[in-house]
Amino acid sequence: MKSLSWRLLALLMLALPLPSVAAALPGDSVYLLGDAFSDQAGKPFTLADRSGKPQLVAMFYTSCRYVCPLIVDSAKGVEHALTPAERARLGVLLISMDPARDDTAALASVARKRKLDPARWALARTDAGGVRRVAALLGVRYRELADGEFNHSSALVLLDSQGRVVARTERLGPVPDPAFLAAVKAALAAGTAPKAN
Repeated sequence: MKSLSWRLLALLMLALPLPSVAAALPGDSVYLLGDAFSDQAGKPFTLADRSGKPQLVAMFYTSCRYVCPLIVDSAKGVEHALTPAERARLGVLLISMDPARDDTAALASVARKRKLDPARWALARTDAGGVRRVAALLGVRYRELADGEFNHSSALVLLDSQGRVVARTERLGPVPDPAFLAAVKAALAAGTAPKAN
């Protein structure tokens, strides 16, 4: 009888909705990744904390002198092509692939030099394992070289309000890829889902 009670209790617990963000996210959401991140102000967060509005996401590293500044220019180009109301409903997340050197101060320095609005832009870091996992989810390939630089693919990835990949572009520069921009506008027009608690 005692064993039956425990089984019944276990079944009831499985049937009850869990009060977690993960339970509210679709199975293909990047936000299901549970790694800890911190932004250019040192504020800790998880990717699920970014749910509720579409996000442009890219991977970069702060000491990159060539491609990574173009990635920032690409995201800025998308922003500039939006109306102020659209811009306010879009987040931008740049995740460092160089956790050994990209500390909070390095991220803050880039944000300041590039005049990235902290209300919309987050420059983030996580540990090496988290970098590998998020790169795999975003389809970004990277490899550290002997001199500390990185070979990496360069893409802007559009996530919907629940963290699903809906578009990507590898076209870099201040003039946005028209198809990608159309996808961003469509995601913004679709509205924002309420942020899960």
